[in-house]
Amino acid sequence: MSGALVLSAAPTATAAPPADTTPTGIVVSDGMTQPVFSLADAIEERVFVQTPVDTDHDGRLDRVAIDISRPRETATTGFTVPVIFEHSPYRKGTWGDVPYPSVLVDELPQNGLTDRSGRRALDIGAQRAQAKANLPGSLDDYYVPRGYAVVLGQSVGTGDSDGCPTSGDQAETLGTKAVIDWLNGRAKGYDANGAPVTADWTTGAVGMTGVSYNGTLPNQVATTGVKGLKTIVPVSAISSWYDYYRANGLVVAPGTFQGEDLDILAQYTAGQARAEGQCADELAKITEEQDRVTGDYSPFWRDRDYLDARNVEASVFVVHGLNDWNVKTEHFAGWWDQLAKRDVPRKIWLHQGGHGGPGSSASVTLPSGQTWTYKQTENRWFDFWLWNVRNGIMDEPTAVLQREDRAYTTYANWPDPTAREVGLRFAATDATAPGTLTTGKPPKGKVEQSFVDEGRTIHPGTLVSNPDTASANRLAYRSPELTQHVRISGRPEMRLRMAIDNKPDANLTAYLVDYGPAGATVVTRGWMDPQNRTSDARTTPVKQGKMYDYRWTMEPKDYVFPAGHRIGVIVFSSDQEYTLLPLGGTELRVAPNDSELRLPVVGGRSVLGF
Repeated sequence: MSGALVLSAAPTATAAPPADTTPTGIVVSDGMTQPVFSLADAIEERVFVQTPVDTDHDGRLDRVAIDISRPRETATTGFTVPVIFEHSPYRKGTWGDVPYPSVLVDELPQNGLTDRSGRRALDIGAQRAQAKANLPGSLDDYYVPRGYAVVLGQSVGTGDSDGCPTSGDQAETLGTKAVIDWLNGRAKGYDANGAPVTADWTTGAVGMTGVSYNGTLPNQVATTGVKGLKTIVPVSAISSWYDYYRANGLVVAPGTFQGEDLDILAQYTAGQARAEGQCADELAKITEEQDRVTGDYSPFWRDRDYLDARNVEASVFVVHGLNDWNVKTEHFAGWWDQLAKRDVPRKIWLHQGGHGGPGSSASVTLPSGQTWTYKQTENRWFDFWLWNVRNGIMDEPTAVLQREDRAYTTYANWPDPTAREVGLRFAATDATAPGTLTTGKPPKGKVEQSFVDEGRTIHPGTLVSNPDTASANRLAYRSPELTQHVRISGRPEMRLRMAIDNKPDANLTAYLVDYGPAGATVVTRGWMDPQNRTSDARTTPVKQGKMYDYRWTMEPKDYVFPAGHRIGVIVFSSDQEYTLLPLGGTELRVAPNDSELRLPVVGGRSVLGF
């Protein structure tokens, strides 16, 4: 869209933009609202919104604190505006040195002999501060001049809000939803003196955004179908807290937070005084119910699972890093699958970075020849859904993806619709030599290969290196050299026939690796608890020495293996960066000729060339 368009008020979701009638209204140029309002003159106010929950059980409904910044013209001309809303548990008063259990254990907890005596204090504050470094800053600086109100909220049980943190459950969801209800006249709000406050300055159209936990809250609220929430832009957001702290029945940490669990995060967001005082019982309940012993999926985790889009009425713009090992890629992929299943209006932007957004200046050139930065795309998205600016953004390709050379390209969807599952069978001819991956038949005969868990003392980087050399602590399988580039798009799946010879259970880890002339690149990872081989919700004992078939997916990925490289799989037990670390010595045995890796290969089997 070219030229300028002036809007006097936010239209409904289906209405066409009104004609140029109000010179003091929103100015649109090239399909984007322009910064025509004075930030210096913006109205700033704090409101305490009453929620329907009482998380600290004091007999009074909790109130959450929100800070509002909005264009001054709304107060003098009757001009009403939509809202961009970011809620957060991190605003103030967090506990930086939360003590939590060591990941060094004598035995795995599910073996019944765990040593939990050693506790350590980790400066989670410094780590979380780093994780928050990429949160969208200065939302008000950018959007208030463009005619939006910006609301920054504090989650229930954190900062200046009442209550206790419940970390992802329905109480936290309803505490966040209450802000949208207040903006639409359905909930009560008060100023610091207790006087009622209404939001007569807004249209009630709300867009939520945020990174990490701040992006998770939009996912939570969207599943309620609350009226007024028109769109969300979750960045590096969680879609299931089980998948954040567990993997297929195994206790697995988020990247760079080894040893953290949901109770630790709750204590951090509560702040020390609240965590050790009025909220001690509530937090102790989280510690008990999160179940670090079996790692099973349970009603506790179901209450913190948002992978059900049946009530979602808001559009969704998913943004995630393909190398995010904090909020792993299953979070965006699982959420995206459910949105697609319900035909929710959606867009996705995937970048090659880790935890956080792609950066405001990241840019993509569309098939039309137009080039937009990420920030412009976000701006246009909000304009379309909150101001009804007809800028054509929904006619553009659904998926934007940054390739390995850091250039952005567009796709019709994600995962790539032309991806086909291809089985790469493990093949080995003796008990010790590294094996191969093949699309053909495995060698005849029964071959078994063994390894011993020493993950407590051996870093995964060491296990990944030297794939041509036999190792007592891992198994390696590689394909022939690729004759052309091979792209995967989706979820790799491991199918492993394996026995645990001397223990009731073990950690089980697999890495997908790109082996090239310059060395090894870990493409993706996956973990499993063998006792959860039939369900992540049920622990089933393993008989020592007996072969079982294990199947689990690795973290979703979109990746190109260059020509001349080899596709590799490394199988080992404890992962120093993610799992609990028992004393070494657990013996595992694999039947390679009965095992395989299944890859979502764009173009199918013929692309592999072997």
